[in-house]
This record gives sequence, C-alpha cells and structure tokens, in this order.
Amino acid sequence: MIIFINGSINSGKSTVAKILAERLPNTAILEIDSLREMIGWLPLDKAIPINLENAVLIIKNFSKRNINVIVPYPLSKSNYEYMVDELETVNVDIYCFTLSPALGEILKNRDGRVLNKWEEERIKYHYSVGINNPSFGVVIDNTHQTPEKTMMEILKNIKL
Repeated sequence: MIIFINGSINSGKSTVAKILAERLPNTAILEIDSLREMIGWLPLDKAIPINLENAVLIIKNFSKRNINVIVPYPLSKSNYEYMVDELETVNVDIYCFTLSPALGEILKNRDGRVLNKWEEERIKYHYSVGINNPSFGVVIDNTHQTPEKTMMEILKNIKL
C-alpha cells in the first residue's frame, strides 16, 4: 500500500506519517524533503522533478518487497498525477489524504517549530494554489484535532 499525505508545510504531514507507520506493520516513511537535501544547491523548481523521479524509484523498490510506503509531501495535481501514473505498474492500493488546517493555524509556530519567512510565504503560496484543497484524494480538516485523531481518520479510509 502507498499512502500519500499531502498538505502544506506545517500541516502535520510528517507527524501523522510517523504515528500511522507505528500502526501499520512493515511500513516505510519516504520523506521526499530528504531527497531534496542531496541537491539543495539546485533551485526548487528544478529539484522537484528530480525528487519525484527518485521517490517513484524508491516507492517501487519498497513495494516489490511488500513494504508499505507513506509519503508526506505537498503535491500539486500534476505532481500527484505524475506519481500515480509512474506507479501504475505497482500492484498495490494507492491512497491520498490532504491535511488542511485553517490558514491562520498553519501559520502559527507550534510544537517547537518556528517558521521562517520563506516557510510562511511558501504556506501562503500553497494555499493560494490549492495544495490544501485538491480535487484528488480525501481532504481532512485537522485544524482542531490531534495527530492521533487525524491518523484514525486515515485508517478509517484505507483497506487493511
């Protein structure tokens, strides 16, 4: 199984992914941002396609070994469609959940994370282009719920 956890910066993707991975046996978390770190010198618009290509290869590698994969990453519709198309040959269920807290909440520093100016502007950009409310997958308003509650909402919507 492949689970994309979509959403903007600071929406809770990585936190929910970690909690979900604890509940699902045989599960890896693929942080695409870790792939980005390898080519941090590249401009973001040039790095994203490379990161997505590498992510597809890693997902395929885990999937052929029957390892579930959770991918917390902000996905535009075109990037999501690219990923799904590239993973078409992988014979596993693919799910996508978007975490969509209210903009006022997501722009707050929380749980020890202090947002820098670039992150704040990127969040505003993500919301302006609809990363928080895409036309694909299941959108979860996690403004007033714990990460555990969000994880339970995801579990309700997948086949185990």
